[in-house]
Amino acid sequence: MANVIAIAGKGGVGKTTLGGLLIQTMCQMGKRPILAVDADANSNLNEVLGVEVEMTLGDVRETVLHDSDKLNKSIPSGMTKADYTEMMLQRCLAEDDDFDLLVMGRSQGQGCYCYVNGLLQAQLAKLVPNYKYVIVDNEAGMEHISRGILPKVDTMLLVSDCSRRGVQATERIAELIKECNLKPSQIGLIVNRAPNGQLNAGTKEEIEKSGLTLLGVVPQDEQVYEYDCDGKPTSSLPEDSPVRQALLEIMEKINLDAM
Repeated sequence: MANVIAIAGKGGVGKTTLGGLLIQTMCQMGKRPILAVDADANSNLNEVLGVEVEMTLGDVRETVLHDSDKLNKSIPSGMTKADYTEMMLQRCLAEDDDFDLLVMGRSQGQGCYCYVNGLLQAQLAKLVPNYKYVIVDNEAGMEHISRGILPKVDTMLLVSDCSRRGVQATERIAELIKECNLKPSQIGLIVNRAPNGQLNAGTKEEIEKSGLTLLGVVPQDEQVYEYDCDGKPTSSLPEDSPVRQALLEIMEKINLDAM
């Protein structure tokens, strides 16, 4: 059974950047095979990892539901529509040397994400048993947790910025986890983008009040910003990067084999 590690937090706290670095760190630690899952409709985990994505689950949804003419013309002779759809779903899995990546993607225009969420849930049910570790970068907020899209969660990493409100958002997610009866083996808090890697008294007070286990503090690093502006994958930050060093220390506190 795979160890499913879910990353959650409010929007803009750096979940995807930390998720990409987490995957890279695990690969360096020899923790493989890994399935990376970008479960955010506004997907960009592939950019953090420097991986090209041929197709997303959102692309499959659009083809199946709204482009039947193109779909029918694309189906090879002798292949059923169901078999061709399954082939498209397989193309959504981008394979790298150290990990595989599945991207949810989004629907075009207005409309509900239920179909895409259903595709994600079905694909995860098929794929998860083939991997030792599954890292899921969730969308901002709590929808994937409340909808039960993840088959299970063994390790929940809650990411906050260094503000009280960010920590309070992780507290609400932690409460929802209890309500949904997910029962992860471990839950931990990571505070991201802290000036000089330090927390002020108010944020420390909020963390203590929350009862959450603080796994570590990741410092604000201009190099992360520069990589993003230059279009470089953040996962290629140098080994001596303060962010990478902080994350390595955090990883040493997490039981990656907790089930």
